[in-house]
Formats: sequence, C-alpha cells, structure tokens
Amino acid sequence: MAVKIFSGRATTYLADKIAHAYGEPLGRVDYQQFSDGEMSPFIGESVRGHDVFIVQSTFAPAENFMELLLMIDAARRASASNVNVIIPYFGYARQDRKDKPRVAIAAKLIANLLSAAGAHRIMTCDLHADQIQGFFDIPVDHLDGNYVFVPYLKSLNLENIMFASPDVGGIKRARSFAKFFNAELAVCDKYRKEANKIESMRLIGDVEGKDVILVDDLVDTAGTICKAAALLKEKGATTVRAICTHPVLSGNAYDNIQNSVLEELVVTDTIPLKQKTSKIKVLTVSDLFAKAIRKIHDHESISSLFIRL
Repeated sequence: MAVKIFSGRATTYLADKIAHAYGEPLGRVDYQQFSDGEMSPFIGESVRGHDVFIVQSTFAPAENFMELLLMIDAARRASASNVNVIIPYFGYARQDRKDKPRVAIAAKLIANLLSAAGAHRIMTCDLHADQIQGFFDIPVDHLDGNYVFVPYLKSLNLENIMFASPDVGGIKRARSFAKFFNAELAVCDKYRKEANKIESMRLIGDVEGKDVILVDDLVDTAGTICKAAALLKEKGATTVRAICTHPVLSGNAYDNIQNSVLEELVVTDTIPLKQKTSKIKVLTVSDLFAKAIRKIHDHESISSLFIRL
C-alpha cells in the first residue's frame, strides 16, 4: 500500500515541503470552478488501495474547510484504503465549549463534519485546547510545535532565560517550557470585556534582568502578546521574545508586532504569512509532519517525535 500526499490550495506551500521531506511528489488535484464561485476539486490520479494523506489548514475563509471536506469525500469514493487528514492549523478550535447561552461549539461540529466526510485519521499540531481530541471518534495524532521551538531556543544561548504566559489560560504550556529549561515562570493576567480587546493586564512574577520568552499557541491581532511584552519590559526584562505556533495575524497584527518591544516573534508555517516583517521568524514543521506520515504508514509509534517538556 503506497502513500500519496495531496494538498488543498490554501496549504500547497507547506504540503510541497512535507512531500519533499517524505520523498514523494505531491499528488495532482484539479479544480472545476462554477461561475457562482462553487468549487469542485477532483483527484487527478488513481488512489485505489492507497494510503492517502490530505494536507489543508482550516484558517479563514471557510472555503478552505469546505474544500478539505470535498477532497476527503473524493478520496473515499475513489476507494482509497485510508484517508488521513493533516490539518496543521485546526481552525474554529477557540470555540471549544459553551461559555455563554445560545452559542455553537464549533470545534465539535468541525470534528463531526470531518468524520462524516470519511476521514479515517486526523493529524494536527498544537490544538488550542487538548480536549478537542476527545471530540473525535477516530484517531487523532496531536503533534507538538516544541519539536521546532526547543532546538531554536537552545541555539540562542540565553543566559537568564525565563518563560511567561500572556494569559492565565496558557500557564500549562509556558510552565512546560520553564520546567524543561530549568527556568522561572511569570504570568500576565489579563481582563477582557469583549473578544480581541484587553481592558487591563498585570504581571505575576519577577522578570528583572531576565531574557523572557512568551509562549502561546496562536497569535491573532497580536494585541495580547504585544501588551504583555510591553509590561514585561516595563517591569525590568532585558529582552522579550515570543513563540507562537500558529500565526493567524489578522487586523493590525503586523503593525502591532513591528511597533512592539518584542525582539522577535517566532512562529511556524502552519499558516502562511500575509506579509514579511523583520520581527517575525518562521520555522517549518514540514519535517515533523513528514516523519509522522512515515511512522503512521509503517504502523509505528510517533512518540519519538515529541520533546517531553
């Protein structure tokens, strides 16, 4: 049973690198586009009896997710032996619970739709909340951005390294890094009245003379991460960097980052950057996903791909 790797249009830039790292060419996908905008992707080669991997992040617009569902259905109806779906960035993951009346739990709905389309397995990286894995009734391989972040942080050789969470919800993630590097931890406690707008923020911890690394899973408008960086510098941090797996970067995010006190924002290529800026460094997760594909195809454990923090 051979492996065939395909990509939706939104993530071709990453799928090309994954296929190259794996050692196989990216499979052909053709599209028919109707005049009203409706799309019809079709797989341009036989997948009968093959182990198929479809790569597509589900960032905005929603057409990216619809395209992924259609490709899954196409592969299933073309008699693929297994349809493995690689979602480097799992969109709608921030809507993972009913935190107020009359709202949808979008992450669960997305999980249901992927299963209904015919996915046999999901592979993703740094979900916004670990419990989203439980929304699926099929196997989920939850890969970790630490695979690329830890070697990079080691290469910086920072003498007074310290880790910080930009909000209370990210303490577990930041504490894991602090434990691995035998460093201290700080927390920026923020208060919001509405989404993407911070009312106030205070610091818990002493950052005087430290090289602080802010840790988060994604950065959207960059308001939180930039405000946290400013607070850390105000409290005496020598340098402030941030590592975030998914660069959603909407609204004024690029200007916010460029005008911030951050030395750099280190992200991965799960989402493509809309523009280049000197303060954003991109690390690729292509090798991580390629190794995971090989292990899954060979029915091996993927435990070796995790850096235990």
